[in-house]
Amino acid sequence: MKNKFLLSSASLAFIATPAFAQNNTPPSDDFHNNDMIVVTAPYVDQLDILAGTSVLSGEDLAEDLRGQIGESLTKLPGVSATSFAPGSSRPVLRGFQGPRVRVLTDGIGTLDAAASSVDHATPIDPLTAQRVEVLRGPAVLLFGGDAIGGAVNVIDKRIPRDIPDESIHIDALTGFGSAADDWSAGGSIDVPLTNKLVFHVDGSYRDTGDVRVPGFVVAPELRAELLEEAAEEEAEGEFEEAEEFREAANQSGRIENTATRTWTAGAGLAFIDDGGNLGFSVSYYDSDYGVPGRPGAGHHHGEEGEEEGEEEEEEGPVTIGLEQIRVDLRGGVQLGGFFETLNFRAGYSDYEHTEFEGDEIGTRFFVEGIEARAELVQADHSGWRGVIGTQYLTRQFNAIGAEAFVPKNEVDSIALFTVQEVDLGDFEVEGALRFENTNVSSQAVNFDRSFDAFSGAIGFAYSPGDEALKIGANISRSERAPSAEELLSNGPHIATQAFEIGNPNFDTEKSWGGELYARWNSDKVDLSATVYANWFDGFIFDTATGAEEDDLPVFQYFQRDATYWGFEASAAATVAQSGGFDFVVDGVADFVRAKFDNAGGPVPRIPPLRLLGGVEANSDMFKVRAEVEWNDSQNRVAAFETATDSFTFVNASAAWRPLGREGGVTLLAAVNNIFDVSARRHASFTKDFVPLAGRDFRVSAKFSF
Repeated sequence: MKNKFLLSSASLAFIATPAFAQNNTPPSDDFHNNDMIVVTAPYVDQLDILAGTSVLSGEDLAEDLRGQIGESLTKLPGVSATSFAPGSSRPVLRGFQGPRVRVLTDGIGTLDAAASSVDHATPIDPLTAQRVEVLRGPAVLLFGGDAIGGAVNVIDKRIPRDIPDESIHIDALTGFGSAADDWSAGGSIDVPLTNKLVFHVDGSYRDTGDVRVPGFVVAPELRAELLEEAAEEEAEGEFEEAEEFREAANQSGRIENTATRTWTAGAGLAFIDDGGNLGFSVSYYDSDYGVPGRPGAGHHHGEEGEEEGEEEEEEGPVTIGLEQIRVDLRGGVQLGGFFETLNFRAGYSDYEHTEFEGDEIGTRFFVEGIEARAELVQADHSGWRGVIGTQYLTRQFNAIGAEAFVPKNEVDSIALFTVQEVDLGDFEVEGALRFENTNVSSQAVNFDRSFDAFSGAIGFAYSPGDEALKIGANISRSERAPSAEELLSNGPHIATQAFEIGNPNFDTEKSWGGELYARWNSDKVDLSATVYANWFDGFIFDTATGAEEDDLPVFQYFQRDATYWGFEASAAATVAQSGGFDFVVDGVADFVRAKFDNAGGPVPRIPPLRLLGGVEANSDMFKVRAEVEWNDSQNRVAAFETATDSFTFVNASAAWRPLGREGGVTLLAAVNNIFDVSARRHASFTKDFVPLAGRDFRVSAKFSF
C-alpha cells in the first residue's frame, strides 16, 4: 500500500530503540511490515494519544522532493504549505502555521529564524533526509507548548544509528524538474571504522531558475487593481507610471526573482554497542533565493530630511542569502531497573541571513541558539510504561539594518514533561503533562517578561480482538507563550512588504482541544479518520489593518478568542493482485474551519477542503501511479484578504527498480499538473502574485548500496 498515506499510532521521542541500536538493523521503508513505525520512539510502541502520524520516505520522498520541506509534504493528510516563494515554504498543519508548527531535526528545533517570518527559509535540505514524520495530535505538546498544530520531524543519518554491513555504504539521489530548471543532487557515505564506530559524511546541491507558471502571474482581483491604476495614471498624463502598472498586470509565463541555489555539507561520528550509543555531527547549510515583489507595490525607507526624489529611488529585487553552522549531539545509555534507558539530544546553531535590495545589503538577521533534552525511559511494569524528561532552549536574536523590524532579544525556556501509558487489555489509557517557563527579554526596548505555561492531555483507546480496529478519544489543554516577534515587532520588513507591529502586553495563548479517531489497519486495507476541535482563549494572529506606514501595508498582531475544527481522513486498499502486481486505490481528505468568536469573522489564511485520490500498480520491479487532487475555493476570508479559486491537479508517475525491490536502484519519472492549471494556496501570504508551478516533468534516480 501507499506508505505516504499511512496513519499509525506512535510515541514521541528522538532516538532509536534500544533493540535497533543493538542489532544494527536499519528500519525498512515498508512501514506496513515494520513494528517500529517511528524511529523517534524508544519507550512506547503504541501511544494512541497521538491521533495520527504520517511517514514519508523512500521512493515517495524522492518523488515528492522539493527545495523546501513544506512543499515536499503537501500530499499528506492535513498538510498544506506557506508557499511564500520557492526558496521559502514551511508546513501548514491543520490550518496552523508559524510558531504553532514545530519543524524538528531528529527531535529538536531547527534553531533558525524561520518561524519569525514567512520569508525566512527553513535550513533543512530534503535531499539529505532519510524520512520525514508529520506528528499531529495533543501529545505533540511534548516537543513544546507552541506545537499546537503539530510537528514535522526530519530524520537524517548525520549521527549514524547503525553499523553498516558493508565496508562502505552509499546513498545518493539526483533529479531534474522542468518547471524551474531544477537540478539537484545529494548523497551520503557511511563507513564502519570498527564494529562499534561508524563515520558519516553527506552533501547536497540544488540550482533552480525562475518558476514557470501558466497564464498571468497575478491573481484576477489584483490584476484588475493594477489595470485601474494604469488607467488613472494615464488620465493624469503619467504615461511612464501607467506603463509600469500595465507591465506588472500582464506578467505571465514565469515568476521573476524566484531562482534558488542551495548547498549543504555534513559529517558525523557515532559509537554504538549493546550498552548504549553516543554520536555527534557538524553541518553547514547555504542558500540564496529570490523574494518575488508584489506587483505595483511602492517602498522606501529614506532618512529624515532626504529629498522626496531620493526617498523614492527605485530599489533592486530582494534576495536572501542564508547560512547556518550546526553542531548536534545524541546519545543513550542502558540503565536497567525501573528506568530502562537514559536518552539525550542537543544542538547548537549559528545562523545568519542577509536581505539584499539589489546589490545593496538591506537587513542582516543573526540567531545563535542551543536546544537540549534528556529523557528517562521507564521499563514496562505490568502494562505501565512511560517517560520523564526535561527540555532547555536559549536563543539570541539580532537584526541590523534599516528594516530591523524586531529589536535584539533573547528567549530562554526550560520545561519538564512526562507521558504515561497503561495497557488494560482491550483498553489503553494515556496521559501527558508539560510545564514550561519562557523568558523573553530585550535590553534595546527595556522589555523583560516571563511566562509560565501548563499543558496536559489524556487519551482513551479501545482495540478489540485482533487489533485491526482501534477507536479513541483525546482531550488536551495547551498553553503557549507569545513569541518575541509577536511581542516586539515594530517596523518595516521589505521581504514581506509589510510594516509589522506586535504587542508587548500579550498574555499566554491558551486552548482546549478534543479529538475522536478511528483506524482500521489490516494486510490489505488501511483506513483512518480523525475529527478535532480547538477552542482558544487569547489566540494570537497577524492581519492587515488597511493602514499604511512607510508606504507599506500595516500587518498587526492581535489577540482574540477563536475556534478551530476540522477532519482528516485517509484510505488505502489493495483491490486486486495479478501478474506480480498489487493494484491499490487510496485517498486523502482534509478540511479545517477557523473563526473568531463573537461574530469576529474568519481567521486569515485557512486552507479549504481538499480531496486527493490515486490508483497505483506496484510490483517488485515497477510502480505506476495516477492521481487527482482537488482543492476547493476559499471564500471565507478575513478583512483585506482576497478569496482563492478552486483548482484541480492531475499527476502521474512511474518507478523502475531494475534490480528488484531490494536492489538499491530506483529510477523515477513523473509529471505534475499535467493540464497546466493555474493554482494558488490560500495559506500563502503571497498567493496573489506567487502561484504554484505549471506543468512539471521530473526525473530522478535513487541509489543505495
